[in-house]
Amino acid sequence: MTGSDRPRDPVESNGRTNRYEVTDWESRTRLDAVAETVHGGLTRSARWGVILLALLTFVAQLGLVTSALWYRPTLGILTVASVVPAFLLAGAIWYGNPTMREPVWPLSVTFLLSVLFASFAATLNGALQPLVTALPFVGMVVFFFLVVGPIEETVKWLAVRLHAYRGDDFDAVIDGAVYGAVAGLGFATIENALYISKVLFDSGTIALSGGFGQMLSVATQRAFVGPGHVLYSAIAGYYLGLAKFNPDDRGPIVVKGLLIAAGIHATYNSLASNLPYDVFGGGIAFVAFVLLFDGLVGYFLYRKLSRYRAAYDEVSSTNESDAVSAD
Repeated sequence: MTGSDRPRDPVESNGRTNRYEVTDWESRTRLDAVAETVHGGLTRSARWGVILLALLTFVAQLGLVTSALWYRPTLGILTVASVVPAFLLAGAIWYGNPTMREPVWPLSVTFLLSVLFASFAATLNGALQPLVTALPFVGMVVFFFLVVGPIEETVKWLAVRLHAYRGDDFDAVIDGAVYGAVAGLGFATIENALYISKVLFDSGTIALSGGFGQMLSVATQRAFVGPGHVLYSAIAGYYLGLAKFNPDDRGPIVVKGLLIAAGIHATYNSLASNLPYDVFGGGIAFVAFVLLFDGLVGYFLYRKLSRYRAAYDEVSSTNESDAVSAD
């Protein structure tokens, strides 16, 4: 809402000013200054409060990965290997930014925040799953569409919104896709580590020499899943970038991006869980499905990024022509 469009009290109509706490307000008294200080503190502490809560939740859940790493250092190697495809995809999105490649610091913070906020998703998913999956026939599909997709895409979005979005380096719509991709990479990294660790605990081989084959199998499977996280959150991030430069419609744009990302995410989970892969070749059929699904989603994102790059190149060419004409 612009200044001219804001609602006005009838008393303001005659144009007089200086009606302190009648229709106008400004900081005059010590109490006003205290109110401003408290408001500023609450605004800042809300952001750090979310981060601190995520850190505490993450630490509480860290025991699984820490124990697995202690007994089986190969877990770290397999986790890194499992996110290589996701890393390469996020790197390609970063490299393809025509405006300016984002600096390391906000990218690193986004990655770490996504790792921390993944604990929110794990906690909420675990708490809500028994309630939703109790529904006959459609329980898991409902769980994916109403819980997993919205929660996981929101926490990845939050990793961008709480830091990078607020900085001066986030200065173009397409930057949202870059930071969203990095948030997806962070989420995929901790999720893969948790999945690989869990297979050791479930098999009872955490302190034994066996279990490498099981870890390798899970790491290979997760390597195909990770790029999806990058794509989904890059889409939500692109809409976050669009929202930043369209403040009058910021809310609906953000919601649209999250709905698209969550819907695609839930669709993938539903198909990955229910298609009869064994009938069509087992693991090979699953890989083919993932490549096809991610290819279609990647093309959707590619079209949006390409349209932005084309518009950017057009504006850049026009500016260069104007500069030459001026000379």
